[in-house]
Amino acid sequence: MNYNTKYQTKIRFDFVRNRNKFFAFSIALTIAGILSLLIFNLNYGVDFKAGTNMDISLSGSSITQDEAKQLLAEAGYEDVTPTVGGNRGERVTVRFETVLEQSETNHIMKLFKDKYGEDVSSEINIVSPDMARELGIKTIFAIIIASVAIMLYVMLRFEWRMALAMNIAILYDAFVVVAIFSIFRLQVDLPFIAAVLTTIGYSINDKIVIFDRIRENMRFNKVKNFDQLAELVNASIWQTMARNIYTVLTVVIVAVCLFLFGSESIKLFSLAKIIGLLSGAYSTICIASQLWLVMKNKQKPNKQAVKAQSAS
Repeated sequence: MNYNTKYQTKIRFDFVRNRNKFFAFSIALTIAGILSLLIFNLNYGVDFKAGTNMDISLSGSSITQDEAKQLLAEAGYEDVTPTVGGNRGERVTVRFETVLEQSETNHIMKLFKDKYGEDVSSEINIVSPDMARELGIKTIFAIIIASVAIMLYVMLRFEWRMALAMNIAILYDAFVVVAIFSIFRLQVDLPFIAAVLTTIGYSINDKIVIFDRIRENMRFNKVKNFDQLAELVNASIWQTMARNIYTVLTVVIVAVCLFLFGSESIKLFSLAKIIGLLSGAYSTICIASQLWLVMKNKQKPNKQAVKAQSAS
């Protein structure tokens, strides 16, 4: 650890010097994610493929997963895995990969009513193939529009190199969540998409903070070579480190609590949030700022600046 007197900050670790290691790790994870998507694709939920979702409420009675699975097996659905939720296990969520006819859902409800009484109620959601396809297309457009809007905003407020580095890092954060869900075969549904989009929002906040500090340091410090530029980036990272960590930690703690103590329906949403937040913090420090450093170093010197420097 050393203290940078020029920027009045402690440098505990040289991120710039280790940038190639970060790039290599990120590229390896990206390749693994691409291969997983090509080979296995995503484990789509009912929201993104044709199917039926049944939420069955037992109105005061409780049920275990094994009991629910046995009733569904009696109805002819042995391969379906129900999810039991609620305070006392009085709610059953069942996802079918096919569109059920009304007679089929009525038969399932009859089995539950025969065992748990006439107060049993249900909410049935059916997603047709056309609707699933439309949801998938709209999701892709939502991510593209959000990314383009972010890039335009940053280009207006900062510069195009920062905008490009920021957008690459943000898309990387979104892809990391998608890749991990693909690798571990976790289910992708609408709450997952909400988690990805909110990840982009939190990620852009971290990156604007650090780029704002880089811009401020460049305004008050003349940078003449790569070593000085690297020193400025390293100092900017550590000047904003505490703020970034505290901001991310406050949200991560909430997301972890939701994952541990929340209902089954929001566990995957919480997990996607945790992955996205951690990836966003990593990419801000190890990817976005480092990419900008590489692009800024390759910038052609301004002719007027060169003449003024040679004249002095």
